[in-house]
Amino acid sequence: MALVVGYGADQVREATADFEVAYVLQEEQLGTGHAVLQARAALEGKADAVLAFYADMPLLRAETVRSLVEEHRASGATLTLLTVEQEDSMGFGRVVRDAEGRVVAIVEERDCTPEQRAIQELNCGVYVFRAPWLWANLPRLERNPRKGEYYLTDLVALAAAQGEPIAAVAAAEPEEVLGINTRVHLAQAEAILRQRINERWMLAGVTLVDPTRTYIQATVTIGRDTVIWPDTYLLGNTAIGEGCVIGPGSWIVDSRIGDGCRVMASVLEEAVMEAGSNIGPFSHLRRGAHLGPGAHVGNFAEIKNARLGAGAKMGHFSYLGDAEVGPRANIGAGTITCNYDGERKHRTEIGEDAFLGSDTLLVAPVKVGKGAKAVAGAVVTRDIPPYALAYGVPARVQRVLRPLEGEEGEE
Repeated sequence: MALVVGYGADQVREATADFEVAYVLQEEQLGTGHAVLQARAALEGKADAVLAFYADMPLLRAETVRSLVEEHRASGATLTLLTVEQEDSMGFGRVVRDAEGRVVAIVEERDCTPEQRAIQELNCGVYVFRAPWLWANLPRLERNPRKGEYYLTDLVALAAAQGEPIAAVAAAEPEEVLGINTRVHLAQAEAILRQRINERWMLAGVTLVDPTRTYIQATVTIGRDTVIWPDTYLLGNTAIGEGCVIGPGSWIVDSRIGDGCRVMASVLEEAVMEAGSNIGPFSHLRRGAHLGPGAHVGNFAEIKNARLGAGAKMGHFSYLGDAEVGPRANIGAGTITCNYDGERKHRTEIGEDAFLGSDTLLVAPVKVGKGAKAVAGAVVTRDIPPYALAYGVPARVQRVLRPLEGEEGEE
């Protein structure tokens, strides 16, 4: 596959870097015929047919292109083109036929006579050529006297003059060939793509409460029986499990969400939520945040590069950064991990079943042991042993608590 680039070539290369294409530079933009001719060295001799189309039609379906190629091979045509019939010309060229209905020319809109402008069969800019004929005849194109360009569409009249068979296939939907020439066209195309994506997921068993206010990129995956509420954006390589409730008002990018999770009015970026965990409203999981099974994050909380263990709770108004929180631990309202000393980041470790009271400050690096408790307002600057009780500024260990039933430890 060859991609002809010219104006903005570097940006095009960057945008298509994930595709296996040969880039062909058209140094002078001398028209579509000239553009295809530049690809000759990259393509000649590699196939018996050449598919050529304009690159600004994001709505073109693979099945439409497939049917065009199949018709080309079945008909034995030298040239097969995609057409569409509609009153709005969209600035497209007109397909001219003779008295017997054979395609004999394509006339660009700017060059049309009044009679030709009345033609409603439009050229879409998608062609299949018999390769040897294409490479032999491209150099025969002449510059258009008005634009000074070589039109690929002139090959149609050339083929007709030579008596070569020409076939045409009608596009099923005019929207497929919408070209992007303005920001208005771009918005129209994006709306159609969103509708296609949303319909696909609804047919697959996902509930979209209001599809017109739900934004799902094509790279996202969603499990059955998940409900997506309005004003939710699912972007990048996000994967959502079955039976989840997402939204309203959530922004989720490159994140993995397990089965049965709940996300309400929150932001997730490169985060993980395991099965049965929940967050929101108005909380933020930043890169590296990981909620274990059944973990709970309430409102106005932020987690960055930290793991909240299974069943752990972080109700509200808290920040965890560069931390490891054990299963069933409780993070009280206003708890903060002070992870940055002005030069480096440091980690905080909070053991399973630990309890941190409201407004606890953890000055990293620091560890809070299994089953330990820090009383509200404590400023923890030293490690708290397992099952110990600490309070004060700075927090000091006052006594050791009874361990959990069935566990060994000090009274």
